[in-house]
Amino acid sequence: MNSDLLSITNITVAITCLISFLLMNDPKGKAKWLFHPVTMRQEQQWHRFLSSGFIHADFMHLAINMFVLWSFGNAVENYLYPHFLGENSPMYFVALYFGGIIVASIPSYIRHKDDPRYSALGASGGVAAVVFAAIIFAPWQNLYLYGILPIPQIVAGIGYLVYSWYKDKNATDNIGHMAHLTGAIWGFALTGLMNPALFGRFIELSFAGP
Repeated sequence: MNSDLLSITNITVAITCLISFLLMNDPKGKAKWLFHPVTMRQEQQWHRFLSSGFIHADFMHLAINMFVLWSFGNAVENYLYPHFLGENSPMYFVALYFGGIIVASIPSYIRHKDDPRYSALGASGGVAAVVFAAIIFAPWQNLYLYGILPIPQIVAGIGYLVYSWYKDKNATDNIGHMAHLTGAIWGFALTGLMNPALFGRFIELSFAGP
């Protein structure tokens, strides 16, 4: 069996889809996994930093996150990380994705630890981390918005950061834009710190252009 089929990415996508489907129409079950800062602080339920990344609000939320994770995750895990980070790359990838889910939620926890109305769910922080890990390796490679419109990764990345920062400051929805922003920064920074030469390489490639 092709080992790529049993990649960390594919296994994570499968487990996340299974748990999300099982709990999508089970409010009581979902509540036990939800990121809810007040409950976490009062009852010391710190597992919610991670468990919230395995549940999603609806099918569309799940589908978008898992498609992006599957697309970028396999490229980062199977090709980019092994080539640039060596034999410890599987461990680094686990830290990238699951660390992204946890770290991305920290600002929201600090901001809402006394707000019983606030809760969040989804793997967006980890997904953003994986996408921005890919950007450091190939800034001018195209990604395809809606699967059609080609946009260089560095342009899309900068736009994503600006958009997330703006939406967080002018929030009119229930989306965790700060989690997206924090996850993206985590993915880029962690990947670069694992091999500091990547920062210089990224700058060179960025200024060299497409």
